[in-house]
Amino acid sequence: MHQARIIGTGSYLPEKILSNQDLEKMVETSDEWIMTRTGMKERRIARSDEYTSDMGYKAALKAMEAAKISPEKIDLILVASITSDFVFPSTACLLQAKLGAVNAAAMDIQAACTGYIYGLSQAKAYVQAGLYQNVLVVASEKLSSIVNYQDRNTCVLFGDGATACIVSSSGKGLMIRDLKLGADGQLAEVLILPAGGCRNPTTLDTVNAKQHFLHMEGKEVFKHAVRRMEAALKECLDKSGLTEAEISWLIPHQANIRIIEAIAKRFAVPEDRVYLTIHKYGNTSASSVGIALDELLREKEISQGENILLTAFGAGLTWGACVLTQVGSNG
Repeated sequence: MHQARIIGTGSYLPEKILSNQDLEKMVETSDEWIMTRTGMKERRIARSDEYTSDMGYKAALKAMEAAKISPEKIDLILVASITSDFVFPSTACLLQAKLGAVNAAAMDIQAACTGYIYGLSQAKAYVQAGLYQNVLVVASEKLSSIVNYQDRNTCVLFGDGATACIVSSSGKGLMIRDLKLGADGQLAEVLILPAGGCRNPTTLDTVNAKQHFLHMEGKEVFKHAVRRMEAALKECLDKSGLTEAEISWLIPHQANIRIIEAIAKRFAVPEDRVYLTIHKYGNTSASSVGIALDELLREKEISQGENILLTAFGAGLTWGACVLTQVGSNG
């Protein structure tokens, strides 16, 4: 069986910075209030003419460069997003055209903030089944397009950005060792974009009622996020036969510093081994874990045998965890 591994990563963040001080001028909030409750100082905002596919394209180019792979060698493109360019066609098809990946099948997947880990699971399955050799996984989000900047409870949380990786059947990289995915559709209402689908199509009334902005019940999300991510991580470690002491790095979804701290305490991971980007990018939904992973790999030397744990939680509700282990080209 082919052992699927990540052989190259990349990410892209828009140039425009939206700081807490900027938000103070937009809504009734303060830098201290935002920092204390979320751990966020600033986030990136895409240009009005910069779309999910554009950001995904730039992240994909970096991942392909890192993996030393050309567009025609990619045989499947998976794009995770809740802010696709269109309802259809898929953002993956738009990206395929931008890249010139003429031999690639392409489709979108949607698991909200857990999208990157869901994408890794699909890529792993396809590669290990021998169906595809090189899968491009992209998570890209333009959350500024669905955030209500008059709602102080949500507008401080989210930013834009994209990440990408090449999952392959061979080469030096991070073996996708074990995964745990979960979902609970009974709690769909706690984090939702109320209008725009066939149940509540776009009308003048839905626009006036601001139903095309995301709606979140923060306390409910917080409560489930900690519990679900902890359980997924524990199951992943058990499946891998690893102890907590064997975790080199923990990369949690960058949604809220309090959630991250709660999870880190449950796993006795040293503070300096919990990788954070939340202070500079905020919550970038599906792309947050992948952006953090890409930055970690570019900043630190990961030795053979080291283990990186990823975990995320999002609307659906969905959640997941993944163990990545650094291996050589023959590993």
